[in-house]
Amino acid sequence: MTEPPTGPQDSLRLARWTATSGSNVRSRGAVVIVSGDHEWRASADGNGAIDALYRAVDKALDDVLTGHPRLLAYDIHALGEGTDTIGAVTVRIAPPDIGGERGGGEYRGEARGPNIIAASIEAYISALNAMLAEAHWSGATEAAGNRRGATVSAGVAREQRADLDEDEVPRDTTAWFER
Repeated sequence: MTEPPTGPQDSLRLARWTATSGSNVRSRGAVVIVSGDHEWRASADGNGAIDALYRAVDKALDDVLTGHPRLLAYDIHALGEGTDTIGAVTVRIAPPDIGGERGGGEYRGEARGPNIIAASIEAYISALNAMLAEAHWSGATEAAGNRRGATVSAGVAREQRADLDEDEVPRDTTAWFER
């Protein structure tokens, strides 16, 4: 069961995510994002787990944002010593290059946590929420539609699914320790 978003109606919330990454496979990320009674799902490949997740978010929100945000900065800082410390992730984004009021500005998001991948995706969503909070973005999530529980054709459902397609993931059956 998902919890309702806290904040404005246009506020995005990451309902769930998954990522796979390894030395002999292409990284893949999948996300489910909700806002009010809307839900968007997508999966994407990337250069590492975080890039794959950011691409999946961009793909899921393409209709909301009318394009892909531009990542301007991505910073990670350990807030202590050792492998179990909290990490702080800060991102700066610019809106999609679409011109007009919606095409300008810079927005910052920050998140902290022991899982740097989770903190990275939360920081990106936080930056997107800062952008969507601007008056000229008002109603963007509502206008994009995609209500939860709406009837969706099988073809559209396949395109929006957030599950990994195991048939498309190359498999290396050679054990790493046998090389």
